[in-house]
Amino acid sequence: MFNQEEFEIVKKRALENHIPIIMDDTLEKIKEILEQEKPTRILEIGTAVGYSASCFARYAENAIIDTIELDEERAKEAIVNVEKIGVANRINIMIGDATQILPTLNNEYDIVFIDAAKSKYSIFLDEGIRLIKNNGLILADNVLYKGYVMSNYNKHKQRTAVRHLREYIKEITENPNLKTEILEIGDGLSITRVSK
Repeated sequence: MFNQEEFEIVKKRALENHIPIIMDDTLEKIKEILEQEKPTRILEIGTAVGYSASCFARYAENAIIDTIELDEERAKEAIVNVEKIGVANRINIMIGDATQILPTLNNEYDIVFIDAAKSKYSIFLDEGIRLIKNNGLILADNVLYKGYVMSNYNKHKQRTAVRHLREYIKEITENPNLKTEILEIGDGLSITRVSK
């Protein structure tokens, strides 16, 4: 049973502690996608405190969610949170570096959600394509990154993240097997359908 009260507490605490969680308008779109696609298996790269995985469990009622988190403390917090929210039986939290964990996975996923280190989005994409079912969706959050990605932004501080996200967008828009739309909601959400 989904515990709305605990869910709201997790959201509030994440916002207060500046832990990046999925924005409301992005979540609204993802809810639409989940209700339309009715996935049975979702892969999330970047668990943080388990907020988005809990959202997926809520809106895709039959889905099992595998999610990967590098930060051990956050992952432990996520384990407690999904338990309190009442969705732990459908969420499998893996702790470690996604670039090392992904190659060991062999499940087929209906949806892959990328929301982790911006510099690794292209690696996550390659693994996502390998693991996704034909006609599945790869979603990536924050692809417009504060508007920097589509502007001529070149400041040193965020330059690497911006460059990697530009490369990611190039890959998802130029690969003939991928059909992509990029929405200017939240911090940019890309929706890529994969034909194998």
